[in-house]
Amino acid sequence: MATFPFELASPARLVFSGEVEQVDVPGAEGDFGVHAGHAPLISALRPGILTIREGGGAKRLYVRDGFAEVNASGLTVLAEFATPVEELDSGEIQKEIEAAEVRLTEAKEGHAKDKAAERVDQLKQVRTQLGATQAAH
Repeated sequence: MATFPFELASPARLVFSGEVEQVDVPGAEGDFGVHAGHAPLISALRPGILTIREGGGAKRLYVRDGFAEVNASGLTVLAEFATPVEELDSGEIQKEIEAAEVRLTEAKEGHAKDKAAERVDQLKQVRTQLGATQAAH
């Protein structure tokens, strides 16, 4: 399978840099997979699991906020927070859910309330995904 350059960076560090076969990204409008030769694209990220596939193996990372850009030179993901799933403290997601629920109760009606509710749902989906992953191991 053809490879392409991929970089994942957070404010704290360069999390990953290398040639990959595929990256599955949790985009704000839905998950999407990137392969070599993908059409140019820019997408905001939502909290979720980003999967890097290289050399027959897969690495899963929890990412939150930021954006992904696909262009002729590959894929770059800039995330506010990124960490390998196995290094993620299970209580961290619960804390994020609780903080998002507080923001939801404090939000006024309309767009702000809708965005806050969406964030709670996204984080709960991540918790479910992580629970299923931990149960499988």
